[in-house]
Amino acid sequence: MSLRYRQTVVTHRAPLVVDRYGNTTSERDWSRAVSTTVPRVEVLPEESTEDTGDRPVVVTRWRLITRRTVDIDLVPGDRVTALGRLWEVDGEPARYQLGGHHHTEVRLRAVDG
Repeated sequence: MSLRYRQTVVTHRAPLVVDRYGNTTSERDWSRAVSTTVPRVEVLPEESTEDTGDRPVVVTRWRLITRRTVDIDLVPGDRVTALGRLWEVDGEPARYQLGGHHHTEVRLRAVDG
């Protein structure tokens, strides 16, 4: 499969909420998120799973891949708008090294239900 890197995504990073005592929490303030447009990436399907218990849930995963030598500033907890929907960064981005930075791959996840 030949990657063409014709997609554009928007990354979103929200600051962590500080509670009334001045402690940083793990909750993010999405009303203050900073968005960055990232052109020329590839977003490809990975897997989808269903759970049909009391409440049907579908978990879909895609993979964002950068061009050669290009990194992308994403960390767990960030979000990405791609393919017309909002995705969560699923785990740590994988930064591949071959005598220097080769490319970055990021797992994206969406949960419906």
